[in-house]
Amino acid sequence: MTTRRTLLRAAGGFVLASPAIVRAQPAWPARPITIVVNFPPGGLTDGIARAFGQHVQQATGQQVIIDNKPGASGNIGAALVARAPADGYTFLHSVSGTLVQNRVLFKSPGFDPDKDFTIVSGTPSGVIPVVVHKSVPATNLKEFVDYARKNKVNFGSWAIGSAAHIFAQGLNEKFGLKIEVVNYKGEAPMWQDMGAGSLQAAMGSPQAMNALLVKGEIRPIAAPASARDAKFPNLPTSVEQGFTDDAFVLRGWLALSAPAATPKPIVQKMSDLWVGAANSEPGRKMMESFGLTEKPLNHAEVTADYQRLKASVIPLILKLGITPE
Repeated sequence: MTTRRTLLRAAGGFVLASPAIVRAQPAWPARPITIVVNFPPGGLTDGIARAFGQHVQQATGQQVIIDNKPGASGNIGAALVARAPADGYTFLHSVSGTLVQNRVLFKSPGFDPDKDFTIVSGTPSGVIPVVVHKSVPATNLKEFVDYARKNKVNFGSWAIGSAAHIFAQGLNEKFGLKIEVVNYKGEAPMWQDMGAGSLQAAMGSPQAMNALLVKGEIRPIAAPASARDAKFPNLPTSVEQGFTDDAFVLRGWLALSAPAATPKPIVQKMSDLWVGAANSEPGRKMMESFGLTEKPLNHAEVTADYQRLKASVIPLILKLGITPE
């Protein structure tokens, strides 16, 4: 017969057993963490992952492994992480375009960005200036539009559906221009052609265009953003120049994501570590080298901003009329 004493003994046994159950689950992280970067080594996405990962390693005492898995505009690496165990030991470090643009640009990217991932943190990726070749007599966006009305203009873009593609097409639509967007597979060949003079304008990262800037082969005319860039403090933004449409005020972030079912306490802890990494010595140096000034968004902030980014960018991509691959 069950008595009150029996119930108390049973309850007491359960309470005594609980700490043992908790102890059986080691605190995270208990082994090495892998961060998959879905682009090649050497760029912004890879550099931030390595610098911030170094801080996570120092803070936790566990090795952080950076595993580059480029290909298919980032889809290969993203799909790999989407299928990984949701145990807090595999993360994806990518650009926001992998989660936003790729759903429109590809019929089957190999993952569902909304269902397969939870975004842990987002590091604002800075300003990508609009530049013109030295042969183009424009020093601002209005002068460039006037030039494009009277002359043939090729505008370089590092990929179909990129911010550069959106910006150039936005100029065409708003001002009735016929700028030809030339889409490349990456920045390197684009800047080669820019240096050769076969492109009249382009957009891209300050690091990739730096050699041409130093030689005086190109001239920045606008920062397509709402705030000036630290590396180009004297370069007016598109907003300051009166170009306020969404196509001319572009932004994004480097997204650290985890498989969707990753436990929330792990997501929150990794978010705190990633945000803190920006203030670490390796993180601060890496951000300075790329001209990044905005601190990473935490899990709650980036989750909310993800919805805003989709709402602004996806319609712009659809306007391009790209047939999904």
